[in-house]
Amino acid sequence: MATDWAADIKKYAPDADDAIVAKILKTYRLVLSNRDSAYVATSDASEIATVRENFLKKKLGLTEDDATLDAAIADVAARMKGDRTKSRATVYYLLAEKFGKLDVFA
Repeated sequence: MATDWAADIKKYAPDADDAIVAKILKTYRLVLSNRDSAYVATSDASEIATVRENFLKKKLGLTEDDATLDAAIADVAARMKGDRTKSRATVYYLLAEKFGKLDVFA
């Protein structure tokens, strides 16, 4: 898959730190190499639960209630509404940025 994930992140976060972008791409390179897992299906409840549980809670260590976390995912999805396919790398970057947790990837 020859997608420029960094360019997609920069489309939504033009001032994104290149080192943090590189670290996210390295961390999720296997996920991004598979078309089925490279994108977040924001209309699928089980996909939202996966992002909430595995990324927001486990990776970022967030303790907010599920409704708050789901609302944040919905906000990011709304921000990316122009894209039919929502890159997992971009969704993760924007969520980490939203919660002030980009330093997890520093």
